[in-house]
Amino acid sequence: MRAGEVAWGDDLLDPAVVELRAEIARLRRGLSDRAVIDQALGMMMALVPCPHEQAGDLLMDVARRCGLSRREVAVALVATSEGSPFPEHLDHALRGALRRLHKAEGKS
Repeated sequence: MRAGEVAWGDDLLDPAVVELRAEIARLRRGLSDRAVIDQALGMMMALVPCPHEQAGDLLMDVARRCGLSRREVAVALVATSEGSPFPEHLDHALRGALRRLHKAEGKS
């Protein structure tokens, strides 16, 4: 529930209670998002291999280039561990991000 949304029966509640319920729902969504992003970062760190910060940069790069959120890319990556194919456009973007990372490392 978002701020300003009212579920059936909430109109009888104090507005502060309604706002607190909305805040709890936002926090739960945030925790869920964080969990899948952390799983994807762990996969990147193991597969590339790279440190946490670079894994985050790779995930963000793919998300930006594909017009998606980090969470959406993370969900697709984590789903591969359960047998789902990694979408071709994400795979292409990830390969490009890895090439850029390796090129930048070569300049260091």
